[in-house]
Amino acid sequence: MLACSHLHVRAGWRRLLEEIDFSLAPGDCVAVLGENGAGKSTLLRALGGERLRPALSVSGRVLLNGRPIHAYDAPALARLRAVLPQHTETAFAFTALEIAALGRFAFGAGAADRAIARQALALADAAHLAERELPTLSGGERARVQLAAALAQLWERECDAPRYLLLDEPTAALDLAHQHHLLATVRAFAAERGIGVLAILHDLNLAAQYAQRVLVLRDGRLIAHGCPRRVLTPALIDEGFAVAARVLAHPLKNAPLIATAQRSALTRSAP
Repeated sequence: MLACSHLHVRAGWRRLLEEIDFSLAPGDCVAVLGENGAGKSTLLRALGGERLRPALSVSGRVLLNGRPIHAYDAPALARLRAVLPQHTETAFAFTALEIAALGRFAFGAGAADRAIARQALALADAAHLAERELPTLSGGERARVQLAAALAQLWERECDAPRYLLLDEPTAALDLAHQHHLLATVRAFAAERGIGVLAILHDLNLAAQYAQRVLVLRDGRLIAHGCPRRVLTPALIDEGFAVAARVLAHPLKNAPLIATAQRSALTRSAP
Protein backbone atom coordinates (compact mmCIF):
# COMPACT_ATOMS: atom_id res chain seq x y z
CA MET A 1 0.00 0.00 0.00
CA LEU A 2 1.09 3.58 -0.69
CA ALA A 3 -0.08 5.78 2.16
CA CYS A 4 0.42 9.11 3.86
CA SER A 5 -0.62 10.00 7.39
CA HIS A 6 -0.83 13.41 9.04
CA LEU A 7 0.89 14.92 6.01
CA HIS A 8 1.48 18.66 6.27
CA VAL A 9 3.35 20.81 3.74
CA ARG A 10 3.83 24.55 4.15
CA ALA A 11 5.69 27.24 2.25
CA GLY A 12 6.30 29.86 4.92
CA TRP A 13 2.89 30.93 6.16
CA ARG A 14 1.08 29.39 3.18
CA ARG A 15 -0.55 26.00 3.62
CA LEU A 16 0.00 23.62 0.69
CA LEU A 17 -1.31 20.47 2.40
CA GLU A 18 -2.80 20.07 5.86
CA GLU A 19 -3.50 16.86 7.78
CA ILE A 20 -3.82 14.56 4.77
CA ASP A 21 -4.51 10.90 5.48
CA PHE A 22 -4.84 8.76 2.38
CA SER A 23 -3.98 5.28 1.14
CA LEU A 24 -3.74 3.79 -2.34
CA ALA A 25 -4.06 0.01 -2.49
CA PRO A 26 -2.90 -2.26 -5.33
CA GLY A 27 -5.61 -2.28 -8.01
CA ASP A 28 -7.16 1.02 -6.88
CA CYS A 29 -7.84 3.71 -9.48
CA VAL A 30 -8.18 7.09 -7.75
CA ALA A 31 -8.65 10.54 -9.28
CA VAL A 32 -7.47 13.64 -7.41
CA LEU A 33 -9.60 16.71 -8.09
CA GLY A 34 -9.46 20.33 -7.02
CA GLU A 35 -9.00 23.90 -8.13
CA ASN A 36 -5.65 25.28 -9.26
CA GLY A 37 -3.42 25.56 -6.20
CA ALA A 38 -5.48 23.10 -4.14
CA GLY A 39 -2.39 20.96 -3.40
CA LYS A 40 -2.88 18.17 -5.94
CA SER A 41 0.62 18.16 -7.45
CA THR A 42 2.23 18.62 -4.03
CA LEU A 43 0.40 15.52 -2.81
CA LEU A 44 1.47 13.51 -5.86
CA ARG A 45 5.11 14.55 -5.48
CA ALA A 46 5.10 13.61 -1.79
CA LEU A 47 3.52 10.21 -2.53
CA GLY A 48 6.05 9.65 -5.31
CA GLY A 49 8.97 10.15 -2.95
CA GLU A 50 10.20 13.39 -4.50
CA ARG A 51 12.40 15.42 -2.21
CA LEU A 52 10.38 18.59 -1.82
CA ARG A 53 12.14 21.95 -1.93
CA PRO A 54 14.16 22.82 1.20
CA ALA A 55 12.06 25.98 1.58
CA LEU A 56 9.02 23.81 2.30
CA SER A 57 8.18 22.60 5.78
CA VAL A 58 7.06 18.96 5.65
CA SER A 59 5.77 16.74 8.43
CA GLY A 60 3.92 13.46 8.58
CA ARG A 61 4.71 10.08 7.05
CA VAL A 62 4.63 8.57 3.57
CA LEU A 63 4.91 4.78 3.51
CA LEU A 64 5.45 2.60 0.45
CA ASN A 65 4.53 -1.01 1.15
CA GLY A 66 5.00 -0.43 4.87
CA ARG A 67 8.41 1.31 4.69
CA PRO A 68 9.17 5.06 4.73
CA ILE A 69 9.40 6.01 1.09
CA HIS A 70 12.79 7.71 1.53
CA ALA A 71 14.23 4.45 2.89
CA TYR A 72 14.32 3.14 -0.70
CA ASP A 73 17.27 3.89 -2.94
CA ALA A 74 16.51 5.24 -6.43
CA PRO A 75 16.63 1.92 -8.35
CA ALA A 76 14.41 0.14 -5.82
CA LEU A 77 11.94 3.02 -5.84
CA ALA A 78 11.87 3.07 -9.64
CA ARG A 79 10.88 -0.59 -9.71
CA LEU A 80 7.92 0.01 -7.38
CA ARG A 81 6.41 3.26 -8.60
CA ALA A 82 6.32 5.26 -11.81
CA VAL A 83 5.53 8.96 -11.96
CA LEU A 84 4.28 10.86 -15.01
CA PRO A 85 4.87 14.53 -14.12
CA GLN A 86 2.87 17.41 -15.49
CA HIS A 87 5.86 18.79 -17.42
CA THR A 88 8.95 16.97 -18.68
CA GLU A 89 12.05 18.42 -20.30
CA THR A 90 14.88 16.67 -22.13
CA ALA A 91 18.29 18.15 -22.84
CA PHE A 92 18.84 16.16 -26.04
CA ALA A 93 16.78 15.24 -29.09
CA PHE A 94 15.95 11.70 -27.99
CA THR A 95 13.65 9.62 -30.16
CA ALA A 96 10.32 8.47 -28.80
CA LEU A 97 11.68 4.93 -28.51
CA GLU A 98 14.66 6.16 -26.50
CA ILE A 99 12.33 8.06 -24.15
CA ALA A 100 10.14 5.00 -23.65
CA ALA A 101 13.25 2.87 -23.04
CA LEU A 102 14.28 5.20 -20.21
CA GLY A 103 11.43 3.61 -18.27
CA ARG A 104 13.49 0.40 -18.23
CA PHE A 105 16.69 1.99 -16.93
CA ALA A 106 16.32 0.44 -13.46
CA PHE A 107 16.05 -3.01 -15.05
CA GLY A 108 19.22 -2.92 -17.14
CA ALA A 109 17.96 -1.51 -20.46
CA GLY A 110 18.93 -4.55 -22.54
CA ALA A 111 17.41 -5.91 -25.74
CA ALA A 112 14.38 -7.29 -23.89
CA ASP A 113 13.81 -3.89 -22.29
CA ARG A 114 13.92 -2.20 -25.70
CA ALA A 115 11.26 -4.65 -26.88
CA ILE A 116 9.13 -3.71 -23.87
CA ALA A 117 9.57 -0.02 -24.73
CA ARG A 118 8.16 -0.72 -28.22
CA GLN A 119 5.20 -2.58 -26.74
CA ALA A 120 4.55 0.29 -24.33
CA LEU A 121 4.60 2.77 -27.21
CA ALA A 122 2.03 0.64 -29.02
CA LEU A 123 -0.18 0.51 -25.92
CA ALA A 124 -0.02 4.31 -25.65
CA ASP A 125 -0.96 4.65 -29.36
CA ALA A 126 2.50 6.01 -30.13
CA ALA A 127 4.20 3.13 -31.98
CA HIS A 128 4.27 5.15 -35.21
CA LEU A 129 6.31 7.83 -33.40
CA ALA A 130 9.14 5.48 -32.35
CA GLU A 131 11.85 6.97 -34.56
CA ARG A 132 10.67 10.57 -34.30
CA GLU A 133 12.73 12.97 -32.18
CA LEU A 134 10.89 14.46 -29.24
CA PRO A 135 11.22 18.14 -30.32
CA THR A 136 9.34 17.31 -33.55
CA LEU A 137 6.28 15.99 -31.69
CA SER A 138 3.15 17.85 -30.71
CA GLY A 139 2.24 18.27 -27.04
CA GLY A 140 -0.25 15.42 -27.22
CA GLU A 141 2.23 13.12 -28.95
CA ARG A 142 4.85 13.87 -26.32
CA ALA A 143 2.33 13.09 -23.59
CA ARG A 144 1.66 9.67 -25.10
CA VAL A 145 5.39 8.93 -25.38
CA GLN A 146 5.97 9.91 -21.74
CA LEU A 147 3.06 7.69 -20.73
CA ALA A 148 4.73 4.82 -22.61
CA ALA A 149 7.88 5.34 -20.50
CA ALA A 150 5.81 5.12 -17.30
CA LEU A 151 4.03 1.97 -18.51
CA ALA A 152 7.34 0.39 -19.51
CA GLN A 153 8.65 1.02 -16.00
CA LEU A 154 5.88 -1.17 -14.54
CA TRP A 155 5.54 -3.60 -17.45
CA GLU A 156 6.00 -6.94 -15.70
CA ARG A 157 2.70 -8.71 -15.07
CA GLU A 158 3.95 -10.16 -11.80
CA CYS A 159 6.14 -8.58 -9.15
CA ASP A 160 7.29 -9.48 -5.64
CA ALA A 161 5.76 -6.29 -4.20
CA PRO A 162 2.79 -4.03 -5.00
CA ARG A 163 3.43 -1.20 -7.47
CA TYR A 164 1.92 2.21 -8.16
CA LEU A 165 1.45 4.59 -11.10
CA LEU A 166 1.15 8.33 -10.34
CA LEU A 167 -0.09 10.61 -13.13
CA ASP A 168 -0.12 14.43 -12.94
CA GLU A 169 -2.73 15.80 -15.37
CA PRO A 170 -2.09 13.06 -17.97
CA THR A 171 -4.95 14.19 -20.25
CA ALA A 172 -4.14 17.92 -20.32
CA ALA A 173 -2.48 17.95 -23.77
CA LEU A 174 -4.62 15.25 -25.38
CA ASP A 175 -7.51 15.44 -27.82
CA LEU A 176 -10.86 14.03 -26.77
CA ALA A 177 -10.37 10.54 -28.21
CA HIS A 178 -6.92 10.17 -26.68
CA GLN A 179 -8.17 11.35 -23.27
CA HIS A 180 -10.54 8.40 -23.18
CA HIS A 181 -7.96 6.05 -24.69
CA LEU A 182 -5.33 6.97 -22.10
CA LEU A 183 -7.59 6.53 -19.09
CA ALA A 184 -9.15 3.30 -20.37
CA THR A 185 -5.69 1.94 -21.17
CA VAL A 186 -4.24 2.87 -17.79
CA ARG A 187 -7.16 1.36 -15.93
CA ALA A 188 -6.97 -1.93 -17.87
CA PHE A 189 -3.16 -2.05 -17.60
CA ALA A 190 -3.31 -1.52 -13.84
CA ALA A 191 -6.10 -4.04 -13.32
CA GLU A 192 -4.15 -6.74 -15.20
CA ARG A 193 -1.05 -6.14 -13.08
CA GLY A 194 -2.59 -5.21 -9.73
CA ILE A 195 -1.12 -1.70 -9.86
CA GLY A 196 -2.54 1.18 -7.83
CA VAL A 197 -3.21 4.31 -9.92
CA LEU A 198 -3.44 7.90 -8.73
CA ALA A 199 -4.29 10.47 -11.42
CA ILE A 200 -4.74 14.22 -11.11
CA LEU A 201 -7.61 15.30 -13.37
CA HIS A 202 -9.54 18.50 -14.01
CA ASP A 203 -12.42 16.98 -15.97
CA LEU A 204 -15.07 15.81 -13.51
CA ASN A 205 -16.76 13.64 -16.13
CA LEU A 206 -13.56 11.76 -16.95
CA ALA A 207 -13.05 11.19 -13.24
CA ALA A 208 -16.64 9.95 -12.86
CA GLN A 209 -16.23 7.50 -15.75
CA TYR A 210 -12.79 6.03 -15.04
CA ALA A 211 -12.02 6.37 -11.31
CA GLN A 212 -13.20 3.96 -8.66
CA ARG A 213 -12.71 6.67 -6.06
CA VAL A 214 -12.22 10.42 -6.17
CA LEU A 215 -10.35 12.57 -3.71
CA VAL A 216 -11.19 16.30 -3.64
CA LEU A 217 -8.78 18.90 -2.25
CA ARG A 218 -9.53 22.52 -1.45
CA ASP A 219 -6.91 24.91 -0.10
CA GLY A 220 -4.65 22.01 0.87
CA ARG A 221 -7.35 20.15 2.78
CA LEU A 222 -9.12 16.92 1.92
CA ILE A 223 -12.82 17.81 1.72
CA ALA A 224 -14.21 14.60 0.21
CA HIS A 225 -13.13 11.06 -0.60
CA GLY A 226 -15.19 8.18 -1.95
CA CYS A 227 -16.90 6.76 -5.03
CA PRO A 228 -17.79 9.33 -7.72
CA ARG A 229 -21.57 8.94 -7.32
CA ARG A 230 -21.36 9.74 -3.61
CA VAL A 231 -18.78 12.51 -3.78
CA LEU A 232 -19.59 14.44 -6.96
CA THR A 233 -22.79 16.10 -5.80
CA PRO A 234 -23.93 19.63 -6.72
CA ALA A 235 -23.18 20.83 -3.19
CA LEU A 236 -19.66 19.40 -3.17
CA ILE A 237 -18.91 20.76 -6.64
CA ASP A 238 -20.12 24.19 -5.54
CA GLU A 239 -17.89 24.04 -2.46
CA GLY A 240 -14.82 22.62 -4.19
CA PHE A 241 -14.91 24.39 -7.54
CA ALA A 242 -17.13 27.49 -7.16
CA VAL A 243 -19.41 26.53 -10.05
CA ALA A 244 -23.09 25.63 -10.31
CA ALA A 245 -23.67 21.97 -11.15
CA ARG A 246 -26.33 19.44 -12.00
CA VAL A 247 -25.70 15.70 -11.87
CA LEU A 248 -27.56 13.70 -14.52
CA ALA A 249 -27.71 10.11 -15.75
CA HIS A 250 -25.10 9.56 -18.47
CA PRO A 251 -26.81 8.35 -21.67
CA LEU A 252 -23.76 6.33 -22.83
CA LYS A 253 -22.02 5.16 -19.65
CA ASN A 254 -22.97 3.77 -16.26
CA ALA A 255 -21.65 6.91 -14.60
CA PRO A 256 -22.83 10.34 -13.49
CA LEU A 257 -22.91 13.10 -16.12
CA ILE A 258 -21.99 16.44 -14.58
CA ALA A 259 -23.15 19.69 -16.18
CA THR A 260 -21.51 22.87 -14.86
CA ALA A 261 -21.94 26.60 -15.38
CA GLN A 262 -20.55 29.78 -13.92
CA ARG A 263 -22.23 30.82 -10.71
CA SER A 264 -23.93 34.20 -10.66
CA ALA A 265 -21.45 35.28 -7.96
CA LEU A 266 -18.03 33.70 -7.44
CA THR A 267 -17.51 34.95 -3.91
CA ARG A 268 -17.55 32.43 -1.11
CA SER A 269 -16.62 32.26 2.50
CA ALA A 270 -13.02 31.66 3.48
CA PRO A 271 -12.13 28.13 4.65
